[in-house]
Formats: sequence, structure tokens, C-alpha cells
Amino acid sequence: MIVFHNVSKGYPTKNGYRSILRDITMALPTDKHIGILGRNGSGKSTILRMIGGSERPDRGRITISDARVSWPLGFAGGFHADLTAKENIRFISRIYSADIRYVTEFVEDFAEIGEYIDMPMKTYSSGMRSRIAFGLSLAIDFDFYLIDEITSVGDAWFRDKAQKAFAARRHRSGLIMVSHNPGTIRNYCDTGLVLKDSRFIGFEDIEDAIKFYKKGQ
Repeated sequence: MIVFHNVSKGYPTKNGYRSILRDITMALPTDKHIGILGRNGSGKSTILRMIGGSERPDRGRITISDARVSWPLGFAGGFHADLTAKENIRFISRIYSADIRYVTEFVEDFAEIGEYIDMPMKTYSSGMRSRIAFGLSLAIDFDFYLIDEITSVGDAWFRDKAQKAFAARRHRSGLIMVSHNPGTIRNYCDTGLVLKDSRFIGFEDIEDAIKFYKKGQ
């Protein structure tokens, strides 16, 4: 279970403070496929980073119980730029008590970046870093996945490969996916939240969430 306890989050802007979430208390089950719909710039990615632990709420807290939750798929911010991909993979495998040899071989095969696997990650393009991050997310078993626009990972051929690989994984794991694209949410989720006016509006049926979101556009 992922529980928001009176969570608030926002950012100062040149036009004043912009609120993303305001005093949110709610529980998200980790055996569901949950879609979060919101406009571009509404704070969807920030919410995932808070759940994943890489960013903190301004107020309140988020707790996770009885589930191992991934970092956002494709998020490469946790890598050490001076280390090679292999060295980063081994380090992260140790943190999660995963089989280092299996994870390394899986990611090397999945990412298809050739000899760059043994080069410092500061030499990588953003697409190459995303391939490593996505492959690593799949190589380590999680109970619950955080997904930020799965269709945005890499170029066209890799996006297709990533989507097929994740489609197989989602049948045994829960997920939260954030997107402004109703079609993407429909393909992966069965229940939904709409982010509107710094609040979550929940729907048991994803189609109801999509209808409400489209109506507000």
C-alpha cells in the first residue's frame, strides 16, 4: 500500500507559488494498474519522484508497505556519471540484493548499446541512459512499477521493444502510470486518478477517468 499523509507540494514561480498537491490523504493499493491523468506541467512526474523517494513533499509524508516499488521507468538520475554502465548496474544490483551477473547480462542485451556498456555514463546520450535505466528496471523484480510516459523512452524501435517487454511484466506487477495521453493510460491501466486543481479525483473505471479528463480539457 502507498499512503499519502496530508501531502502538499508546489514550486515558487515568477508569477507566485504554484501548487501541485494540497493536503492529500489517500491510499493507493499496490495490486492495481493505476493511471494518473493531468495536463502537461501539472506535476505528474514530480508525484512519481515523491513516491519513488527521490523528491520530498513540502509537507506531509508518503509511506509504502508490503511492496517493493521501482524508480520511475527510464529515469536515469540515479546513475553516477563517472562510472560505466556495468559499474552502475552492479552497484544498484547490490542495493536491491539482486543477482549481479543476471542483471548485468539482461541489461546489456536489452539496452543494445554495444561497447558503450564499458564506458563512463557521462559519455552517453540521454536516450542511451534511458535504455540502461529501463532495462535495469525490468531486470530487477518489483511488486509495483512507476511509469512516466512509457512511450517517450528512446527512439521508435526501442519504444516498441520497451512496450512489449513491459506488457509481459505488468501481468504480475502493479503500477502507477502518469500521462497526459488518454490512449496510453487506456492501454495499461484499469483504474484512474485525474489531477485537477491540486487534488486527485478517483475513478474505479479507467474509462470514467478518461471521460472526466477530456471534459475538463
